[in-house]
Amino acid sequence: MAPAQTTTLKNALVFVPAPGIGHLVSVMEFAKRLLERDDSFSITMLLMSPPFAHDVTTYVEKLNASHPEFQFLGLPTVTPPPLEDVLACPEHFVSVFIADHKNHVKDMIVNHVLSNKSVKLAGLVLDLFCTAFVDVAKDLGVPSYIFFASGAAFLGSMLYLPDRFDKGGVTYKPTDPDSIIPSYINPVPSRVLPSLLFHDGGYSTFVSHARKFKEAKGIIVNTFAELESHAVNYLNGEAGVPHVYTVGPVVDHKGNSPVADGNQREEIMNWLDAQPEKSVVFLCFGSQGSFGVPQLKEIALGLEQSGQRFLWSIRRPPSQESLNPGEVNDFSELLPEGFQGRTKNVGFICGWAPQVEVLAHKATGAFVSHCGWNSILESTWYGVPVVTWPLYGEQQINAFQLVKDAGVAIEMKMDYRKDGGEVVKADQVAKAVKDVIEGASDVKSKVKAMSETGRKALLEGGSSYVAFETLVGVLSGNKA
Repeated sequence: MAPAQTTTLKNALVFVPAPGIGHLVSVMEFAKRLLERDDSFSITMLLMSPPFAHDVTTYVEKLNASHPEFQFLGLPTVTPPPLEDVLACPEHFVSVFIADHKNHVKDMIVNHVLSNKSVKLAGLVLDLFCTAFVDVAKDLGVPSYIFFASGAAFLGSMLYLPDRFDKGGVTYKPTDPDSIIPSYINPVPSRVLPSLLFHDGGYSTFVSHARKFKEAKGIIVNTFAELESHAVNYLNGEAGVPHVYTVGPVVDHKGNSPVADGNQREEIMNWLDAQPEKSVVFLCFGSQGSFGVPQLKEIALGLEQSGQRFLWSIRRPPSQESLNPGEVNDFSELLPEGFQGRTKNVGFICGWAPQVEVLAHKATGAFVSHCGWNSILESTWYGVPVVTWPLYGEQQINAFQLVKDAGVAIEMKMDYRKDGGEVVKADQVAKAVKDVIEGASDVKSKVKAMSETGRKALLEGGSSYVAFETLVGVLSGNKA
């Protein structure tokens, strides 16, 4: 009688990303690399239907069609909190909205993952906003891991919050003295802290998230140890913090933008091809980045005064019909009269821009950026110095870290707030743009060195390669 054949079960990992583009792009790239490293995993993505961000829905549809190696399951819709909540504190709104999916997440795993007899559930990989599902993992008897889509220093600042809170620390104020936050080298000005920490709802929400981080088995961070050595050393030495795996830079080099229609791509790239090496300032502010007409006019005047070549991506501010920035049909109605004609030989204005391709182009010499973490990693990878202009989220403290701790960026602003009413004047724009193209030799050399270091981190024997290997072993159950 022939012996019975045994079938090796695949390790099923369930990813639950937050319904935001910056979070989805990086976690998808990480999941792809995980399968490339070890195809014994089976990956299921549980996707929430966002209440406002229609570009996320479009992106998810593209993912479904292009990645048959993943199982994409849409979670049942839930009623979002009142609209006034998102205006008061977006992070609190998002956290409540996500937590309301808790029962749906558990039901989906039980009915669509555990029912598959060819896999065994190995764990849940959760976005930093999805900590309510740490309890789901516990109920199912499997470990949970946090996928942290920002940097190690910001992770450290979050993990610091519960201790501060327990010692009587109340909501921050922008006028407070500088704070000593262990994951940053320099004292942190309160004016660059995330806006959510100035609100009771946001502050308590992030204290709660940080407490749940400590219940996870590990935290996966999209960074590399050399970029944030101070923060990584702090996290690795801190009692009660789960093991931190620095697996970055995780960058989508194909630039699969969720909002990209690509209509202008060829025109943009042809224009760049005709420009001298490292001569172009690229201005782009992310999927949620936009400015009102008064600020756009100051930027335009500043660019003109600087005399530098520029590629400028402009989005229309959100309207009453949509909370998301929109496309611009006629740039002339937003810019100073005659500006496009006067700058036609040195500037290119567009709506959507293929950011990764632009940063990779030899003509790009600087990046005026909102300092979202994905953009930071992309600019670092391609060795392009950043001029900081943060808008929301943790971008202000990211800008502070780049300028003060890492020395790889020039400050335009560090404490700008998208909804603060401030207008940055043309002369400040002109000075920063001119300085970064014509000077800033120290910053340029540091960015170039960090680019080389980041690439080496992913090669065999590099810091991120080793961290990834260790993580794979843990996820597959081959290591404790």
